[in-house]
Amino acid sequence: MTLEQPAFETACETISDGVARDALVTIFGRCTVEYDGRASSRLDAGDRHVMCKPDGTMLVHTDEGQQPVNWQPPGCTHEVFCESEELRLESYRSTPEERLLVAFESVLQVSVFLVSDSSELTLVGTEEDLRERILEDPGLLEPGFRPLATERDTPAGAIDIYGEDSVGRAVVVELKRRRVGPDAVSQLRRYVDALERDLHADASIRGVLVAPSVTDRAEGLLAEHGLEFVSLEPTSTA
Repeated sequence: MTLEQPAFETACETISDGVARDALVTIFGRCTVEYDGRASSRLDAGDRHVMCKPDGTMLVHTDEGQQPVNWQPPGCTHEVFCESEELRLESYRSTPEERLLVAFESVLQVSVFLVSDSSELTLVGTEEDLRERILEDPGLLEPGFRPLATERDTPAGAIDIYGEDSVGRAVVVELKRRRVGPDAVSQLRRYVDALERDLHADASIRGVLVAPSVTDRAEGLLAEHGLEFVSLEPTSTA
């Protein structure tokens, strides 16, 4: 079902009903976006596409790029309500406590889809493939590298591979299956910073980003933050 330029009350009822029925709900309109959780952010009014999935995921897209500008992961609770001259859509989870609020000043379209999809996606060349390549042959990263753990927990998230180099320095390895930009560098930097706080003060920690390639901006940020890059494909090209 699709509604074009619905009144707020009608849009609110349609979205609420779709969420309650575990449907895929999309809304397009002019809105502001506020996030409050591990950090805080705000987007001023703009035309955006919002998607609520049956598993609790919520995505906010602009007209640029393939990645959402804001999102909430699976397991979140969605609520929608009208307040004065706004339609407000809120996604919330308690662990960790995070809240994403999208306030629409106008709604151009609402669509609700009851989706059935039981197929499983088979990926070739995944991050897991990349991880296995390095675990089977650590020298692909560098001579003398010794993996110690995978998915090591830190306050910033789980490190893909944690290990030591040939002189005993800790190494944080972040894996990406495709060409990456600045976001991947920032993610690696957060892991290194978190591990530095966990370990003793004089610990020497290296951060290594592993991916097929990086953008020029990402390459500049790696150098700026003293991080390293290793070009490696998820699967062997031999």
